[in-house]
Amino acid sequence: MRPNSAKNPLDGIEDIIDRALTEDLGSFGDVTTLSIVDVKQTGEATFLAKGTGRIAGLPVAERVFKKIDSTLICSFQVEDGHRVSPGTVFGSVRGSLRGILTGERTALNFLQRLSGIATLTEEFVRRVHGTGVRICDTRKTTPGFRQLEKYAVGLGGGWNHRFGLYDMVLVKSNHIDVAGGIRPALILCLRYLAEKSLDLRIEVETRTLDEVREALNHPIHRILLDNMDASDIQEAVHLAKGRIELEASGNVSLENVRTVAETGVNFISVGRLTHSAPALDLSLRLRTVNTSGKGGS
Repeated sequence: MRPNSAKNPLDGIEDIIDRALTEDLGSFGDVTTLSIVDVKQTGEATFLAKGTGRIAGLPVAERVFKKIDSTLICSFQVEDGHRVSPGTVFGSVRGSLRGILTGERTALNFLQRLSGIATLTEEFVRRVHGTGVRICDTRKTTPGFRQLEKYAVGLGGGWNHRFGLYDMVLVKSNHIDVAGGIRPALILCLRYLAEKSLDLRIEVETRTLDEVREALNHPIHRILLDNMDASDIQEAVHLAKGRIELEASGNVSLENVRTVAETGVNFISVGRLTHSAPALDLSLRLRTVNTSGKGGS
């Protein structure tokens, strides 16, 4: 479990941005802007919040514009993770008008998506305030977009669960069924880790209190309580007696997350942080246009 990776979470995102721009520009570029806007025209546009939430992805938006035209200048009045309300002007981009209009939608797509995730995460975190529970994301992310989505969860005050299949052992119900039980599944996992000299944390998913009792007999780091009701989660907390970390998961909503948190678990993982977060309503509006093409605004 990590609040953020030791590595800069924005390292290596150039490929993501390149793919997004290629998707939008294709082989011919922004044909509308190329038709209407003179290459020498300059201007400035401002970023405007139309909804209430937490901004995420400002460095990504800036890189989008720089990819299109390295002379474009982005300035932000807030830092990534800052809370905004309707009417807040939180930044600007100035320079080539062609570059601004060409990058507008891709930059906003990143900002709106990531800000929506940060905003929803913040609300889940707020709902469990004072309980000591940590709100975690899952692997239910947009393919190819996980790095940025988990970055946004961190900005919203959440914690990143495992990044992928490679950095943690999570023995799920399907694994248990294939192996014939929790014990044989863990024996196979521990053997594999020893053979490969891998030092990874081990978590086991449980569906019943009997499975919780079985998991408690093995050298693991955490038990996942999958789709259990609050009374069963509370009983699992009683059984564990603080000897092992407990994580609740499945059908967690803003309406019931406080009830789950008050059972005494350590973590609550919420898939909807990344798979169902509504985008934060943001826009980019032209403020000045230099029609003469002589200098910036």
